[in-house]
Amino acid sequence: MPKREVTYDLRNGALKYFWERWDSIVVKTTPLTDDHRQLGAKMVDFHGWNMPVQYTGVVEEHLCVRNHVGLFDLTHMGELLLTGDTASATLNNLVCNDPTGLAVGEIQYSPLMNAEGGIVDDILIYRVEDGFYLVVNASNVEKDVQWIQQHLQPGTTLTDVSDSTSLIAVQGPNAQPLVETFFGQSLEDMKYYSHRTLEYQGKSVLLSRTGYTGEDGFELYLANALAAAVWRKLLELGKPFGVQPIGLGARDTLRLEVRMPLYGNDIDDTTTPLEAGLSRVVAWDTEFLGRDALFKQKEQGVTRRLAGFVLQERGIARQGHTILDADGQPLGTVTSGSMSPSLQQAVGMGYVAIGAAKPGTDVFIEVRGRQLAAKLHKGRFVQVKK
Repeated sequence: MPKREVTYDLRNGALKYFWERWDSIVVKTTPLTDDHRQLGAKMVDFHGWNMPVQYTGVVEEHLCVRNHVGLFDLTHMGELLLTGDTASATLNNLVCNDPTGLAVGEIQYSPLMNAEGGIVDDILIYRVEDGFYLVVNASNVEKDVQWIQQHLQPGTTLTDVSDSTSLIAVQGPNAQPLVETFFGQSLEDMKYYSHRTLEYQGKSVLLSRTGYTGEDGFELYLANALAAAVWRKLLELGKPFGVQPIGLGARDTLRLEVRMPLYGNDIDDTTTPLEAGLSRVVAWDTEFLGRDALFKQKEQGVTRRLAGFVLQERGIARQGHTILDADGQPLGTVTSGSMSPSLQQAVGMGYVAIGAAKPGTDVFIEVRGRQLAAKLHKGRFVQVKK
C-alpha cells in the first residue's frame, strides 16, 4: 500500500508531525512524494492524496507543456482490471460507448453510466489480452469499484490494482522524442489512443498515448518500486527537450484550454453525455444502463448544455458563479473557470439554457457582485498541434 501521511500544524507553527499509519483522516502519498519535495513542490491534499499543485508556478509550468514537455505524477488515478468470459458484456452494459469492438492495444474514452442517464465517472478503457484495463478518476475509485461490482455478470472478475500502480505522464510537443530516448526505440508507429507493453530495467511498463492537455502525450503505468527511477531518468533525459515537473494546477488550466471536462466540476451523476456535449461517444445501437433515459432526453431535447465562454473584461469566473443573459436573468452556472496562460484571457465552462447556448452569444458572469461581460465560445479555446 502507498504510505499514508497526516500533517498536524500546531498553533505555534513550530511542529509538523508525520504519521505513517492508517487513520480515519489519513492522506495517501505516492512513491514520488520525496522527489516532489526535493524539487520544491507546493503540496496539497487532493481527494485524499498529498499531491504537488505547483513547482515553479502554474503559468510557467503550463507554458512549458505547450512549448516543450512536462512530467506529471498521476499516481492518484485509479486502475481496475476487468477479466473473465463475460467481462465484455459486463462493461458494455455499464458504459455508453461500445468497447466490444476494441482490439488488443486500443483505448476508448467513455462515460460510466447510471440508470438515470447520469455520468458515474468518465473513464479510459484499455483492451488488454485478458480483458479490460480501466483508468478512473482519483475521487471516484471506491465509488466506481462498488458500482461495477453491483453489476458484474457471472464469470466476470473485478480487481483493483490502484494501490500497486504508479502513473507518470509525459505531455507536450517534445513528448515523443523524450519517451523514445527513454525506451531507446521509435514510437512513430504508435497511434493516438493506443497502448503497448515495453520494458525498463527488466520490468514491464504499460505505455499509452492519450493525454489530458490537448498536446501529444504518453502515460507510463508501472510498479510503485520502479516509479522513482523512471521519474528521475525522464527528468535527466528530458533536459535537452526542456522538460519540467508539472503540478495539478497547470494540469487543470491545460485541460480547460482545450475544453476537456473535469469530473466533479463539469460532469457528474446528475449530468448526461448529451448535456455535456459528449453525444459522439454514445453508441445508440447498444444496450447500456441509462440508455432509455438518454433516448428519452434525445427525443424531447436537452434543456441545458455545457458551453464555453471567454470573459471580455478583467476578472476570473469560478465554479458556482451565475451566468446571466443580457437582461441580467440567470441562464446557468459556471462549472470551471480560470485565466488561460496561453491567451492571457479568462475562460471557462458552464451549463446554460439550451436556447441561449449558441456560440457568439453575449452573456454576463456574476463575480463578487459584479457582472462581467463574456461571450460564448465554440470549440477549444486554444488550438494545439500534435
